[in-house]
Amino acid sequence: MDILDEPERDADAERTVDFDADEPPLLPEQTRDDTERGWGFGGDDSNDDRLLEDRPPHWG
Repeated sequence: MDILDEPERDADAERTVDFDADEPPLLPEQTRDDTERGWGFGGDDSNDDRLLEDRPPHWG
């Protein structure tokens, strides 16, 4: 069956969609880049402590 055989037929309307599927979604709700960690914020590997400790001598 081809779309060209029956152009007025709406194949998408006949398709069933299961909204209660137990499978994970194909696309995540939030990507890794959308998180604070993706932008370089948060997490335990902060560089702030080292930067505050390694101040130049003239900063007193």
